[in-house]
Amino acid sequence: MAGNLTDNGSDNFSWSSDDEVEKEKEVFDTGSSLTTLPSFNGTAEGSSSSGPSSTLFRHFVGAGFSESLVAKAIKENGEGNMESILNALLTYSVLESSPSDEPDIEKSSAAEQNGDFAERINDLFGQTNNGDSDQKIDADSDFWSSDYDENIPEELSDSDSCFGMEETSGTFSEKEQKLSFLADMGYPKEEVSIAIERCGPDSSLEELADFLCAAQMARASDASYVDPPKPKLFSDYAKHKKRKMLEYEMRRKKQKGIFEEDEPIRLPKPMIGFGVPTEPQLPFHRTLPETAQAPPYFYYENVALAPKGVWDTISRFLYDVQPEFVDSKFFCAAARKRGYIHNLPIENRFPLLPLPPRTINEALPLTRKWWPSWDPRIKLNCLQTAIGSAKLTERIRKALEDYDGEPPDHVKKFVLDECRKWNLVWVGRNKVAPLEPDEVEMLLGFPRNHTRGGGISRTDRFKSLGNSFQVDTVAYHLSVLKDLFPGGIKVLSLFSGIGGAEVALHRLGVPLKLVVSVELAEVNRNIQRSWWEQTNQTGVLIDIVDVQQLTNERLEQLVKRFGGFDLIIGGSPCNNLAGSNRVSRDGLEGKESSLFFEYIRILDAVKSIMGGKKR
Repeated sequence: MAGNLTDNGSDNFSWSSDDEVEKEKEVFDTGSSLTTLPSFNGTAEGSSSSGPSSTLFRHFVGAGFSESLVAKAIKENGEGNMESILNALLTYSVLESSPSDEPDIEKSSAAEQNGDFAERINDLFGQTNNGDSDQKIDADSDFWSSDYDENIPEELSDSDSCFGMEETSGTFSEKEQKLSFLADMGYPKEEVSIAIERCGPDSSLEELADFLCAAQMARASDASYVDPPKPKLFSDYAKHKKRKMLEYEMRRKKQKGIFEEDEPIRLPKPMIGFGVPTEPQLPFHRTLPETAQAPPYFYYENVALAPKGVWDTISRFLYDVQPEFVDSKFFCAAARKRGYIHNLPIENRFPLLPLPPRTINEALPLTRKWWPSWDPRIKLNCLQTAIGSAKLTERIRKALEDYDGEPPDHVKKFVLDECRKWNLVWVGRNKVAPLEPDEVEMLLGFPRNHTRGGGISRTDRFKSLGNSFQVDTVAYHLSVLKDLFPGGIKVLSLFSGIGGAEVALHRLGVPLKLVVSVELAEVNRNIQRSWWEQTNQTGVLIDIVDVQQLTNERLEQLVKRFGGFDLIIGGSPCNNLAGSNRVSRDGLEGKESSLFFEYIRILDAVKSIMGGKKR
């Protein structure tokens, strides 16, 4: 049960663009610092000469162009036309790196050497005759963003990633030309293909480049990723120049207000929803739409940081109920940022007792002995389905063993970045290790050995736990049901996973009269069935494999047989919503996450059968 976030139009929330570790820095390119380039307003300022002392001359030389090319471009175009100088320099760079016969730049104009290249550059920058732009960028800055980036594809070699401009201008389709041009700038072809698919075949080169730049900005914000050193070829410098200037130009236009962008997407800080038991809060009151007040109660969960527009859509389909965004770090020692939409009362909630440990050292006391003073972590990041490898922990050990005392800053940074990324804890001198499944169970509020045994592998345990509810958080929301259903509750549990909702209700002391559990994974069904038997439940447990098997006819049979449901709970798959998915983060249109609409279908059907009001 897991999903990233969109602005829902409410002034009551401020949004954050990073999921599990909040980082506020803005990095535009891992190979260059665009923010250090001097700003300019489209005209040369501060000098009337084109020699080495010229501000304009130093500006372009500082951007990576050779002094001879800069001097030539200024001489041919004059200091007053920044765009023409930029176009000329980019053109010279392409010609300079072309694998074909070397052209004589002194004797041939850019148009003669490269056909419509200058026109394509103007198209790329969205220029009209008066220098204005009618293009707008809608960058999905959360795409590929995650604190858990693992395999970021390296750039292709020069022979694989680019074609000559003469070839692309007349032989290939428009899509192939765009792919070729952007690949020639140094963007990996796989990422360019994804950008074309996401932005649409009719998108401009500027929109595609901005999309790719936004993706790299988000990826670069993960400070733990370090590009492996690669030999620099001559052609790499030409790519770097074009790419650097393109990104710089787009940033300049955004700063001047040429492009219109949405406000940054931010999560509420602190993420305490309508309240948590350990934080002071002001009285909060909400009014539910009339269509949301009819029975049964419903409770829907997914990851907070979904692609833009997702939570707006979820809220709209769930009767325009306002989401409640909560970070589970206020309930336990690990972060878990989730959004919840429900029609439950929000007054008189109470937490599970005893309260779980809220810091790493409290939850894992044996780590305290070995915890170095330079590791400031008191909370773990979101518990994921994957863990750090033995090779990684070995690299960390070797990096630390070279120093008797406190390691230097660059070593500490490497170690801390990896520890945050993979939730590594200290288990000995210079030794870190990933969490064990039993420790994850405890942090998520499940009983000990909940996922252990019965033919369930260690990998399956991590996967099942990583996709589950944080029991203490959900139990706090569901606690209001204890007084409402003292004789027991009938639950339709969709996408049940390992039974987080059922465990929460059981720990609250709410008898489970009926649970219709719908879960695709056999491993998860076996875990829940085993828990049901070991806790001596006296109610009825019905397993259904697929939500699509839960037709209206079958729902009518269940309602008739058991008299309806009191609670419909679940969180549809977050596969296409989570920031760590850089391949198919397609929002609610994705193959797995589109199952959200099955939740809506089933909720509507049950409300209709039980006589509730349709929307």
